[in-house]
Amino acid sequence: MSVSPRQAQSISHENQFPRTRYQGSKRKLASTIVGLVENLPIETVLDAFGGTGVVAYEFKRAGYAVTYNDLLAFNHQIGTALIENDSDQLTADEINMVCDGRTEGVVGTVVHDHFGGIYFTDDENAWIDRTVYNISRLDNHCKQAIAWFALFQSALAKRPYNLFHRANLYMRTADVKRSFGNKASWDRSFVDHFRVFAAEANEAVINGHGRCHATCMDVMDVDPQYDLIYIDPPYVNASGVGVDYRNFYHFLEGLLNYSNWSAMIDFTSKHKRLTPNPNPWCHARDCKDAFRRIFSRFRDSTIVVSYRDDGIPSVCELESMLKTVKKNVSITTCRRNQYALSNRRNTHEVLLIGS
Repeated sequence: MSVSPRQAQSISHENQFPRTRYQGSKRKLASTIVGLVENLPIETVLDAFGGTGVVAYEFKRAGYAVTYNDLLAFNHQIGTALIENDSDQLTADEINMVCDGRTEGVVGTVVHDHFGGIYFTDDENAWIDRTVYNISRLDNHCKQAIAWFALFQSALAKRPYNLFHRANLYMRTADVKRSFGNKASWDRSFVDHFRVFAAEANEAVINGHGRCHATCMDVMDVDPQYDLIYIDPPYVNASGVGVDYRNFYHFLEGLLNYSNWSAMIDFTSKHKRLTPNPNPWCHARDCKDAFRRIFSRFRDSTIVVSYRDDGIPSVCELESMLKTVKKNVSITTCRRNQYALSNRRNTHEVLLIGS
């Protein structure tokens, strides 16, 4: 007989999801999302656009069997470290080995060769190249994932706006009077950042009893075998402007494809982004059909959509789409929220649940 989530071993709330500087994080909403479905007959959960992993983590902590999925390879490492991983942690010696700058083999030079003067200093670029190599020396994929998580968060902490959308190293290095507090994070060394984020990830590891997994694929290729699917796709705002996470975090995605990275770079762009890939979730003309297809594919699951009330399609349109596959559709308006780099201050999070 299967074990229901409420019968599963409880997990201490001392295990906190580590800090993240990832855009669009649902950290403040995760417990609300899980609470809204806790009385439904659910055991297995698919977080279809896993992102930071914070919602999948909350479901895991509540005792559900969770599959974290994301199309981006660097996000998959986050899911591996914090969702699939039940017990592995980096030791102090392993953290030292990864981030102390020494190597025992041939180190690549992709960051040094292609990203000078764009995001980080020359010394920092060389450190990143060495650290990528040292992560590969870890002999456990979950430990590697924790190290990747620490490297990603360290890189984001040292970036203006926590993104890679502009070649703006000058914002860090200019000798000017500043009225904001980010410079302390920018000036903190990669090694110091790495140690802090590795420790936070270690402390966040919780036991899902082998019931949680991380996958890296298009959601339309995932088997529709889950009791609940949680959908938090990139948003297209009312002006028709979409969020392309692959473009915002292309540098992190490149690190995960290090050996092929040089061939993936769009050298016509000043910030050396990856060559663009079509993504229906980022365009107003395509996202409505993408919602219809995912609703149809997972019509046998409880469907939870995390959305913004100024998005395209509208909340009313999403409700109508859901009602074509679900008898009961509820809408909950949550807290007001402003995302990074957005001037829209009056948007609210909306949760649509089709059951």
